[in-house]
Amino acid sequence: MREMISMIVVLTALTAVSGGLLAGIKSGTENRIEEQIFKFQLAPAMNDIFGEVENEPAKEQFQIEYEGMIYKFYPAKLEDGSTAVAFETKGKGGYGGDVGLMVGINIDNDQIVAARVTTHSETPGLGARAKDDPEFVTQFTDKSMDNNLNLKKNGGEIDAMSGATITSTAVSLAAVQAQNLYKKLKPEILKQIK
Repeated sequence: MREMISMIVVLTALTAVSGGLLAGIKSGTENRIEEQIFKFQLAPAMNDIFGEVENEPAKEQFQIEYEGMIYKFYPAKLEDGSTAVAFETKGKGGYGGDVGLMVGINIDNDQIVAARVTTHSETPGLGARAKDDPEFVTQFTDKSMDNNLNLKKNGGEIDAMSGATITSTAVSLAAVQAQNLYKKLKPEILKQIK
């Protein structure tokens, strides 16, 4: 009986120490992970979306909490004098998991400037083409907030990628989510933009 109690005490102590170490490592690396995600995933997508801008969107970023989620918005002053904002949404149900999509929207005319896939775990050569070959996501360019951004098979305006219908659906769902989020949060976005 004594051995069992000492084993329980030792296991409890080891579990507490391990849990504490893991929590410390997580909190210690959280900022670095966010910086790396921005540097290697979000910033390249934002550069593709906006091209040359007159400000530094990363330095002017702001956050809005909506339905328990925190969304980061990156405002940009475009060369034509208009203002746009980029943010990332996640499309559920990709073949390998969620698909991240960054969408840039011109707030002066409520049209999509461009969209780029940021993150995915899709099959190379099939679903991964959503990120590697921008032809699919260019279908979202210049679409209004009133356009139906679903796939054509679901009554929308977007053609699916051949051989990657599941990934196409996830990207389309992310675009629809961005569209709905923008419509609901536009007043708050306008308050935040300087």
